[in-house]
Amino acid sequence: MARVLLLVLVLVPVPALLGAGLYSAADRLALLRAETLERSVLGSAGAWVVEFYASWCSDCMNFAPTWRALAADVLAWRPAVAVGAVDCQNECKTKECGNFDVPVFPTLRVFKPNSTKQEDGKDIHANTDVSVLRQSIITNLEKYMDPSLGLKPAHTEEVHGFFQKNNVMYLALIFEKNDSFVGREVILDMQQYEDIAVRRVLSSEKKLVEEYNVTTFPSAYLLSSNGSSAIKVQGETRSSYTSFLRDRSGSNKKTLMLKVQNEITPPPSRVPDEEHPTEATPWKYTDRSKLYMADLESVLHCSLRVNKAKFPVLKGEQLETLKRYVAVLAKYFPKHDSLNEFLYSLDNSLENLKESNISHSDLEDVLKKSNPPAVLRKKARWMGCQGSKPHYRGYSCSVWVLFHLLTVQASQYAKQDADPLEVLQTMREFMHHFYYCRDCSKHFEGMAKESMDQVKSRDEAILWLWERHNTVNMRVKNQSNEDPKFPKTLWPPSNLCPLCHNNLNESPWNKTEVLSFLQRHYSLTNIENDELTRHRREVDEEAHMKGKDHRLLRYKGEERGWNKSEQKEGEERKAEQVDIVVKREVSGLKRQTLKAAILATKKKQWMNKRDTILLSIADDGHRAVHYATSQEYLRQRGL
Repeated sequence: MARVLLLVLVLVPVPALLGAGLYSAADRLALLRAETLERSVLGSAGAWVVEFYASWCSDCMNFAPTWRALAADVLAWRPAVAVGAVDCQNECKTKECGNFDVPVFPTLRVFKPNSTKQEDGKDIHANTDVSVLRQSIITNLEKYMDPSLGLKPAHTEEVHGFFQKNNVMYLALIFEKNDSFVGREVILDMQQYEDIAVRRVLSSEKKLVEEYNVTTFPSAYLLSSNGSSAIKVQGETRSSYTSFLRDRSGSNKKTLMLKVQNEITPPPSRVPDEEHPTEATPWKYTDRSKLYMADLESVLHCSLRVNKAKFPVLKGEQLETLKRYVAVLAKYFPKHDSLNEFLYSLDNSLENLKESNISHSDLEDVLKKSNPPAVLRKKARWMGCQGSKPHYRGYSCSVWVLFHLLTVQASQYAKQDADPLEVLQTMREFMHHFYYCRDCSKHFEGMAKESMDQVKSRDEAILWLWERHNTVNMRVKNQSNEDPKFPKTLWPPSNLCPLCHNNLNESPWNKTEVLSFLQRHYSLTNIENDELTRHRREVDEEAHMKGKDHRLLRYKGEERGWNKSEQKEGEERKAEQVDIVVKREVSGLKRQTLKAAILATKKKQWMNKRDTILLSIADDGHRAVHYATSQEYLRQRGL
């Protein structure tokens, strides 16, 4: 009786952290880690097929069942071919794939046996058909595989002398046409079984075709080393051949040790810090009717630290898109402490860039030079955009919030002759070049091509983005990337804006009310300066006391060259907003200061921009500032 040998899989216990991804230890694939990826796939005697994904990515979520199915389908191909997955997620969905350049998610990459560098990996298309994926793997690996596997077509001489040179009981011949993958798939399916070998014979091998009287392709015959007659194997599929051969071979498997340890060993312990939190951010209950400065600061952090893997060098359209994006931020991003100085400085640096390209390292240098201490966050922290799990909402939510806010701010503060598509076109280019969800980018581009050119005013731009956001919500409703705690609905819901909804079937929305709601919701008065930004204010105050005030509070009208009538319009709008705020409970000092500012604007008694007034700030402190600076403070706080 033949020896009974086993395939042993040594699986180290998986830390809880890995369960946060799209795959778990229950899936029949290797859970790779970004920090040990090179050690796992480079130098491996067998080939690797790796999915680089991000837990937040809708494409990845939808693709996960296919990858699980593939891993189970080709499990028997180990150790010749192993299937794995690595979660590249961080809070910004970027730069967590080690040194492997991964432009989009999901990326499927095949590494040949004994790969020595990252560039040895070859990308394959993320097809949802498992059979197509199998064939892509074979096509990319065939010429690199161990010749003893027998993936190359067999000839008459090899078959006739096979049992003299190989110590096996059986030889299965699969006759097929050149473009068929059945033979190679069965060879890999059976490579763990020691007493049986499989070879493919092409239909062009006339001598063997005639010898076995083969008339249909594919066909399979089983030859025995004892010289008995060949047995015709019934069926024409991979599964029928593999099932028959495994039954014949029984449990005679080779002893193979596949030690999947490097990729799932817990990382070395480290001291918790802002860059490397050891656990998920605790859930915070937030007011869904509010915006949060933390989300806006976080989307700045994420969007300006461009993916090094996708763009090691920014040039051409990518660089121009970055410049336009920063310019729009400098114009319309709600100023908060030192962020305005950073945005103005960055805008100026990019505009004065003499080179036609900029490397990722040089861009990092520009960010550092433009970024005073404690301005651009080093770690995203979500508030209103926090999901129930780390891979829900977050960055994708904050991108929508940012551009809704920018369309509203542009409608209030842009020049009269400004392009109404300024913000929308910037978002379109941003989504195309810098967003990491391939499906999301394609869908947004489709919507833009369809109707964005019909936008003729800044108010229409606000409504266009609102309508397209609702379209996206309905498209992803009930999909795997939907946060169960935040199910997708048409927005705004009636509890936030009852007047926005019509009962008329032909027109479910009152767009006049919707526009008013959007202008209120994305106004400066609706932004909560939460605990995260209070810390930044404290840092700013400390820097100021030390004579290192990093703020550069510039009056937007003066900075962008508005004419005086436009400045007055802006001031009158602000005065109307202040009227509302001043009715609230405020300290006597603060009330006097606000009233002084209101009277100055209402009476059109323009103060000299270097006149000094006493300005009360949010923490009930106060200081003497220039009038222009006081107006900027008021505008920052929605006053």
